[in-house]
Amino acid sequence: MSPRRVIGIDAGGTKLVGGVVDEGLGVRHRVHRLWRGGDRGEVLDVIVEAVEEARAAAPDAASVGIGIPSLVERETGASMFSTHLPLEGVPFRDLMRERLGLPVYVDNDANVAALAEFRAGAAQGARHVVMLTLGTGIGGGVIVDGRLYRGARGGGAELGHMVIDEDGPPCQGACPNRGCLEAMASGTAIGREGAAAAAREPESALARELREGREITGALVTELAHDGDAAARDVLERVGGHLGVGIANIVNVFEPEVVVVGGGAIAGGDLLLEPARAVVAERALPPSRDLVRIVPAHFGGEAGMVGAALLALDEGGV
Repeated sequence: MSPRRVIGIDAGGTKLVGGVVDEGLGVRHRVHRLWRGGDRGEVLDVIVEAVEEARAAAPDAASVGIGIPSLVERETGASMFSTHLPLEGVPFRDLMRERLGLPVYVDNDANVAALAEFRAGAAQGARHVVMLTLGTGIGGGVIVDGRLYRGARGGGAELGHMVIDEDGPPCQGACPNRGCLEAMASGTAIGREGAAAAAREPESALARELREGREITGALVTELAHDGDAAARDVLERVGGHLGVGIANIVNVFEPEVVVVGGGAIAGGDLLLEPARAVVAERALPPSRDLVRIVPAHFGGEAGMVGAALLALDEGGV
């Protein structure tokens, strides 16, 4: 008998990653979508189209797991609030079940990424884990004594919206705050800091790319940093320091064994993580700072997709 297969979808702030996943967490088919803006109907249509593409490759897929960048009410699967997508008040799980004709399970995108890394990734074997997903924004997932923490209704662990600088830049999307970790250490923040460095340092590779008409994104800054551009490397060091302040707070609050850092911005690797580790060593309290490991996600940018598939394989998660 062939292994049971499901569809996992990670619908992030600006892109969607999906796939057909079997019980051994092998990914058999991948789908990708990008979005820039769009209204609620367009966002929902893109998700449905992505599921249908994956389903065409695996007609036997038994169910669908979806991670969305939203506060998700655990009992109903409704989207209560989203900083990045127009999903506030959407009965997401029931709507997707109706449109797809399949069992659908939904949770916050960082929660499902945490589930993947805890079960089969960089935090396997640990009982107390925190996941940070660095992309357009920063998502958070928390495992406490082997169980995913969701808060009273499902809105817990929004770690990207802890304030690390009360006079910092405005946060993104619908967040009303300033100086959130998301505003200071996300992929978007890397791009913003990179653009400022390009303007400040005209001899840098960043400035050259800007003169040639390229948009200074977090991905470009990371690429140039790996190529050795000093200005780009300085940006990752600065942003990594901000990340370290956030992680030091997390270490003091949760005392995790492992902090897993994922999302697209983890392409910066140790250029981002080493400054973060140094700040945690300076700022976090002993003995927690000596216990914690700060590591990149095993599943990289696919952690959310694999975790969403696990949600479906579990028929509702942990």
